[in-house]
Amino acid sequence: MKDKFDEAIETQIVDATEAPVVRLRSQRKRLFRTFIRNRPAILGVILMLLVVFMALFADDWFIAVFQGRDPQPLLAPYDPLEQDTANRLAPPSREHWMGLDSYGRDMLSRIIYGSRVSLLVGIVSVIIGGVIGALMGLMGGYLGGKTENVLMRAADILMAFPSLIMGLMVLAVLGGGLFNMILAIGIVLAPTFARVAHSSTLSVKQNEYVEAARSIGASNFRIARLHVLPNIVSELVVLASIWIASAIRVEANLSFIGLGVSPPTPAWGSMIRDGTKYLFQAPWVSLFPGLAILITVLAFNLLGDGLRDVLDPKLQN
Repeated sequence: MKDKFDEAIETQIVDATEAPVVRLRSQRKRLFRTFIRNRPAILGVILMLLVVFMALFADDWFIAVFQGRDPQPLLAPYDPLEQDTANRLAPPSREHWMGLDSYGRDMLSRIIYGSRVSLLVGIVSVIIGGVIGALMGLMGGYLGGKTENVLMRAADILMAFPSLIMGLMVLAVLGGGLFNMILAIGIVLAPTFARVAHSSTLSVKQNEYVEAARSIGASNFRIARLHVLPNIVSELVVLASIWIASAIRVEANLSFIGLGVSPPTPAWGSMIRDGTKYLFQAPWVSLFPGLAILITVLAFNLLGDGLRDVLDPKLQN
């Protein structure tokens, strides 16, 4: 009789232990099914993967590093810096699918290589802006008082300026170049992340488990790290996926006015600028880089919308 009682107790303990794991797995499956049923989101993932694939395999850098030589074009049909001045502004053909620019460089190769700059700026600047903004919003929302007033008023001041104007102001102080442009866009994006993290923190810190952790003497840092941040990170991830598209657009705008990477490095914005002189003579010089920006921005916007539908609790209900 005692053995049966012990077995029953052990069975209940095992069931109670495995129940949260089972619920977590079922929730993940449900979220995954919700995402794959969203056709626009799947289209965004496909387009995003194509752009990432294009950027990674434009040349054989991953082989050249081990062999100690300069990378050679792999996915790109030609060297993006190679000039054919005799056929400058040549229209699209079998040899050059997207034609040649004003210096006789292959447009397709330059667009493929230009995807590296756009993705690098978009992803790294969002990471910088997300980290800075999340820390501002988390500290302001959790600590409150003067800390909240100072941090949130600073975020409001930064958000008062349009993104392009704010980027120009930062670049005017720091100077041009790839690193400075990434930092400038990160500063532009930080206030948006700060506002989202702040509002989410205000909601989460009122929950009972936060009060319980505080009542047993847990430090503010421990509560913010273990109880608040994990519950607001999903909203920040959704915001980051959407703002990567905006960062790529801002990078193209800054490159268009000459504040991006230095020539002759391929960048979609500077390629559009170079083609504005020949819009009627050779429209493809500006058309194809513009389409590349359109497709990339559309991909991240669709992906962000899909993640929002999956991770936003309000939309789930």
